[in-house]
Amino acid sequence: MEPRFNLMTNELGAKLAKRFAAVGLVVQQSTLSKTTQELVMLRASQINGCGFCVDFHTKEAAAGGETPVRLHLVAAWRETTVFTEAERAALALTEEGTRLADAHHGVSDDTWDLVRKHYDDDQIAALVYLIATVNAANRLGVIVRNKGGSYEPGMFAELAQG
Repeated sequence: MEPRFNLMTNELGAKLAKRFAAVGLVVQQSTLSKTTQELVMLRASQINGCGFCVDFHTKEAAAGGETPVRLHLVAAWRETTVFTEAERAALALTEEGTRLADAHHGVSDDTWDLVRKHYDDDQIAALVYLIATVNAANRLGVIVRNKGGSYEPGMFAELAQG
């Protein structure tokens, strides 16, 4: 299947993308670790089946120094020993926040308590916005059928700057 529509070549789509990227820039500049940010974005993208986003976040994480072993195990993080307790809390929040329609009660109190244990208020704000925005980005990619495989690390770095 070919992509349906290029949001970046549409004038309104490009304007919206800049505003969308600005939210991401604030999260990137937060004290939430870049490693955690990429793991969260990768896991949500895997759940949502966005090939472009999985490609994007895998390559950005690798370019940032993430190991192949951890990248390969993100989808099965619960059954591994390679993630910290804080990362596991963030991944649990990501899964529950992404699978809202699948979870009767949304984000569980147990997961929220783990997040509170490992992150301060600013980091939690960053996590919540990150999970919401990556889910929105995944939906954009899936709706227009953006394909994975062609992303180059850093290719959107200037988007939020303008």
